[in-house]
Amino acid sequence: MVTTVSPITSIVENIGGTRIDLEGVVPEGVNSHTFEPAPSVATLLSRADLVVLNGLFLEEPTLEMARANMKSGAVILSLGDGTISREDWMFDFSFPESDGHPNPHLWPDPILALKYAELVKDALSSADPENAEYYGENLDKFGQRIQELDEKIRIAVSTVPPENRKLLTYHDSWAYFAKRYGMEVVGAAQPSDFAEPSSREVARLIDQVREARIPAIFGSEVFPSDVLETIANESGAEYVDQLRDDDLPGGPGDPRHSYLGLMLQNLEIMVSSLGGDASALEGFDPGPVFEGTSEAEYPQ
Repeated sequence: MVTTVSPITSIVENIGGTRIDLEGVVPEGVNSHTFEPAPSVATLLSRADLVVLNGLFLEEPTLEMARANMKSGAVILSLGDGTISREDWMFDFSFPESDGHPNPHLWPDPILALKYAELVKDALSSADPENAEYYGENLDKFGQRIQELDEKIRIAVSTVPPENRKLLTYHDSWAYFAKRYGMEVVGAAQPSDFAEPSSREVARLIDQVREARIPAIFGSEVFPSDVLETIANESGAEYVDQLRDDDLPGGPGDPRHSYLGLMLQNLEIMVSSLGGDASALEGFDPGPVFEGTSEAEYPQ
């Protein structure tokens, strides 16, 4: 199996466990929107029985390469396209409706990530009926973990003062999350063409942060942003450069090097920075739901 971004690789790993041979192809710390797969990826894709992507226009070069190189009978599974309909697409600063491409970052909403897992279970069970029961058991365990995480997030977010439940981030990755948990995305520093925002756009964001008295704005762990530092300095907000979109915490083998660990760490940072109490997240297990050691490979 071949997957793209690390959160998806982790979700697939949780469902497939020890019964699949899994390799992600988008290195962590790389902009998944602009990632161009190396020629060696074509060889991996040509051997795969199942290729799992986010879809919603996130990994178009990889999708094109998969279609050109996959063997007969192989399947491409586009999780985002199977999870929400066109009526549920969300558009924003990084993903304006005029471009026709929706915000593809569904996985920060854990309930949508669970739908990803359900689609993965169905695809694996269809391709490998002998292990269908195993995949179903892993999905049940993953679903329980997601429901626990969802409840803990709701409790933690409820401790953030209502006037602080606003997100200004490096990249528009939190639209579906914000809708789920009653937060407002007030903007992002990265426009749709992934260039630097204009001086007028920066000034507008500074005014928004000042007027809303937002205590913290959030940058990326792996993509430093002088623009966000400027916005923070001019508005009086704290600049927190520790959020992650698709770069998992720690390294392979660490309990938090997982989709669940990604969400756990992001929420701990976000809630505490906005004046809330993240203690509800304590005790959550972000490790794999299956027993044993998988063969999943996360490119670094």
